[in-house]
Amino acid sequence: MSGIRDIIILGSGPAGYTAALYTARANLKPLLFTGLQPGGQLTITTDVENFPGFPNGIQGPELMDLFRAQAARFGTEIVDAQVEKVDFSRRPFTVWSDGQPHQAKAIIVATGASALLLNLPSEQKFMGFGVSACATCDGFFFKEKRVIVVGGGDTAMEEATYLTRFADVTVVHRRDTLRASKIMQERAMANPRIKFIWNSEVAEVLGDEGKKVTGVKLRDTVTGAVTEMPIDGVFLAIGHKPNTEFLAGQLPLDAKGYAEVKPGTSYTPIEGVFAAGDVHDKVYRQAVTAAGSGCMAAIDAERWLEAQAHDASHHANTPAATTRQPAGAPGRH
Repeated sequence: MSGIRDIIILGSGPAGYTAALYTARANLKPLLFTGLQPGGQLTITTDVENFPGFPNGIQGPELMDLFRAQAARFGTEIVDAQVEKVDFSRRPFTVWSDGQPHQAKAIIVATGASALLLNLPSEQKFMGFGVSACATCDGFFFKEKRVIVVGGGDTAMEEATYLTRFADVTVVHRRDTLRASKIMQERAMANPRIKFIWNSEVAEVLGDEGKKVTGVKLRDTVTGAVTEMPIDGVFLAIGHKPNTEFLAGQLPLDAKGYAEVKPGTSYTPIEGVFAAGDVHDKVYRQAVTAAGSGCMAAIDAERWLEAQAHDASHHANTPAATTRQPAGAPGRH
């Protein structure tokens, strides 16, 4: 094990790479583990048109390559591997990757979240070519097209309502009642551009491979009968799962597995551990907000490390002094 580092970053989406960029520029020599999906969720989207600075849009994988190159340019050590387990019970913290332990004074968790999918081979085939798990990311591409939204919770109703700005929407739900809150149900039902198909599930996505979706096969969950429906887009809204299974018991998580942070900061309840991006954000889930929270985590971590160093030297120079705990909230510039 090479010595104790100032900071280790877990995850390589916009949050992880931005945190790496800021901590590297602060001369903290970050070590970043990319995780299973280097570049995060943006690597499964094609056109990204809502990231500032790219007036003509950019491909998701290309954008993440640029993020990575910028983080590396300032000295981030990037390892294409997953962290299997962590020990946050004592400082320095320890993380294990490929069975090897690595230690750091501070950790930024930016492992993101994964959209829950239907686990159909055809869904994977058309991901980014008409199948999407983010209406605010991709709705714009379906102007005057026909789309379905799969799901029955608040997310599905939000996505369906949002998509009516561009397209006629059909909600496909496997039951005959929605799970969504009353107000979201009423809003969707009152929208003339939203129709509902009940007791149905997507059995297969149809289309021209590598080009576009042309339809879906729907299976009736009561009778088992299969019908075909012509369609241009399939939006999956059956929820997201934060990538935090490996943190269970080490970091306080909410009921859905999201990391908990002090409001308005990236501070988790464990001092020295910070969280950024979709691993704690269940509201916005955008590349630009993830990047912003990566910046917050980097600044919070940098100031926290500074306070620790100050306390250590103060303590060393004043034998009788008691160690001051840093306040935890970031200061102002």
